[in-house]
Amino acid sequence: MTVDPASAAGHVGFQGKTYYFCSKHCLHAFSADPPKFLAGKAKPEAPAGAQYTCPMHPEVVQVGPGSCPKCGMALVPMEGAEEDDSELRDLTRRLWVSAALSAPLVLIAMAPMLGWGSSHQLLELALATPVVLWGGWPFFRKFWLSVTNRSPNMYTLIGLGVALAYGYSVVAVLAPGIFPHEFRMHESGEGGAYVAAYFEAAAVIVTLVMVGEVMQLRAMGQTSQAIRQLLSLAPNTALRIAADGSEKEVSLNDVQVGDRLRVRPGEKVPVDGAVVEGTSNVDESMITGEPVPVPKKPGERVTAATINATGSLVIRADRVGADTLLARIVHMVAQAQRTRAPVQRLADLVATYFVQTVIGIAILTAIAWGLWGPEPRLVYALVNAVAVLIIACPCAVGLATPISITVAMGQGAINGILFRNAEAVEKLRDVDTLVLDKTGTLTLGRPTVTDVVVDSVEEQELLRLVASLERASEHPLAQAVVGAAEARGIRLSPVSDFFTATGQGAVGSVGGKQVAVGSSGFMQASGIPQSLLSRADALRAQGKTVIFAALDGRVAAVIAVADPIKDTTPEAVAALKALGVRLVMLSGDAQETAAAVGAQLGIDEVKGGVLPEHKAKHVRALQAEGHAVAMAGDGINDAPALAQANVGIAMGTGTDIAMESAAVTLVKGDLRGIAKAMRLSRATMRNVKQNLFFAFLYNALGVPVAAGVLYPFFGILLSPIFAGAAMAMSSVSVVTNALRLRRVKL
Repeated sequence: MTVDPASAAGHVGFQGKTYYFCSKHCLHAFSADPPKFLAGKAKPEAPAGAQYTCPMHPEVVQVGPGSCPKCGMALVPMEGAEEDDSELRDLTRRLWVSAALSAPLVLIAMAPMLGWGSSHQLLELALATPVVLWGGWPFFRKFWLSVTNRSPNMYTLIGLGVALAYGYSVVAVLAPGIFPHEFRMHESGEGGAYVAAYFEAAAVIVTLVMVGEVMQLRAMGQTSQAIRQLLSLAPNTALRIAADGSEKEVSLNDVQVGDRLRVRPGEKVPVDGAVVEGTSNVDESMITGEPVPVPKKPGERVTAATINATGSLVIRADRVGADTLLARIVHMVAQAQRTRAPVQRLADLVATYFVQTVIGIAILTAIAWGLWGPEPRLVYALVNAVAVLIIACPCAVGLATPISITVAMGQGAINGILFRNAEAVEKLRDVDTLVLDKTGTLTLGRPTVTDVVVDSVEEQELLRLVASLERASEHPLAQAVVGAAEARGIRLSPVSDFFTATGQGAVGSVGGKQVAVGSSGFMQASGIPQSLLSRADALRAQGKTVIFAALDGRVAAVIAVADPIKDTTPEAVAALKALGVRLVMLSGDAQETAAAVGAQLGIDEVKGGVLPEHKAKHVRALQAEGHAVAMAGDGINDAPALAQANVGIAMGTGTDIAMESAAVTLVKGDLRGIAKAMRLSRATMRNVKQNLFFAFLYNALGVPVAAGVLYPFFGILLSPIFAGAAMAMSSVSVVTNALRLRRVKL
């Protein structure tokens, strides 16, 4: 049937689709308008070929939803598929029916012990059968998958325990005569054999396991809240300005690169682009986590989903659809949440042998009670073996790591920190040394010319020649020189025979003159006058970068360029040092210039004159000293060092190559994000350790108690019903503990 989109709980247009929220726990995407739902269901059919994977075993991938053959968990959609809450809705329905039948079943089973009458085992059978066979069917199906795939998991234990309790009880009621005397609890009033049944244990175990599963699925649904929050930020429409100046509201899907769009006060910026008219303040907290609005004027960049505060802006659409920053963030977070941290290998290794060990313990428990337990021995043997199987389900162990990592990645995305994979979250905790590039990382990356010192040449003419040469270069210092010439209204000339030595300088011919620009080392062969050397030293002492210019083989000028330090850098440096991180700055600037900037910021170690290809070498040297090194940079020349570091951190304002080489991306290039990322990493790994500790402690204590080790001393036995409740709550407690990461102060 077709349903009006207005009936959905919420919707948002994004990447060519309309995403409809049918509840706070699920998100469904439709390309058709209006959306079509399956009759009787609040979800669409999965698109043909949509792939699903297991959150605990990402290597398991299949087309369409289902259960993981290794752990039995419901598969989650990969990119391009809709989230599927069918398992949650199905289990919730089964839970309500099972609970309604289990409550009177427990009362009837307890009636003889409370003196309310005799046992009604046939009625117990009638009440328990739908609970076990219908309510517990998902568990039995996953149990069978674990057997056929030879991958014992929590459902192996649940299936065995419930099947033993229910199967034994059915035979006890329908054919009590086949049991030996050891199984008889007492003789009935009519003289027939009365064998105890455990229908209430089987039914309540199924119900309690479902309670835990439902709570776990609901809690895990909250882990994708970060992606849903990001998606909900995108506007549905944009106000497009036509060639004749008329304005028309269009769907966001119809916006093309190059379109001019108006953003009125209070509206969200529809796409990534640049301001062409107007001034305003824009709230960019959705990608930076910082509440202070950022001033925007013509030429400034704006990002989709940020909020225009006061003025009216006209922007040019540069990136639309899947190319916007918001789309890339959603993509990276979705990809990263499907990866696994190295610490997960320990949990996987333990879980691999855990189930077999528990089955062995259950068998030994049954043998011990059958040989040395009190009468009726075989009944005690069965009950305690079932309790061991139920209480030892390793679901909490399996969830301990992935649930925490998933929550952490979502929190990072909300704060402008993108982790490429789970390994980056774990490794960042151990970083003790942070290597920083200067330009664009510590500084704004927008250097400007501050001084031009000439020797026997006219300043305007020198700037014309040098700027004409530098126009062919993409280096930030070159662009600063070009900007200075253009600001003075100097007309530039064509350049020929252009050659550049990366990180050192450039040479070319301008109007018949050979022009060279570069560092002192690059110009050494041309002979630098002592007066210019002295002036250059004085400028470097002020923290300025110095480049020399030569005309026809003779050094004729020194040009000083300053790149302002970001306002947030001193705060970021202080925060990182408070975390105990050693800071090392690598710069292509001369040692004097780099040292001046380092001293101003309080950097622990400064290395100047470092060529781009040598940055990775310096990172390796620090690693050889035993340091866990993170590298932060934003340029193409930083990519090798980012890849070499234990954790590469890219400024999101830099190049795509740097971002692809890095394990962590700071969306807005704010260095304070590194301190936030480290705090989040440390909090996450503490959370993982807490989860693993409680999961293992729970099993270490629960299994012996269920086996009956306390009975000889205190007469205490653990009922399978309480074992089921404890097992369910252990998984819920792990998920709940992981969700605390959403409240970590970064």
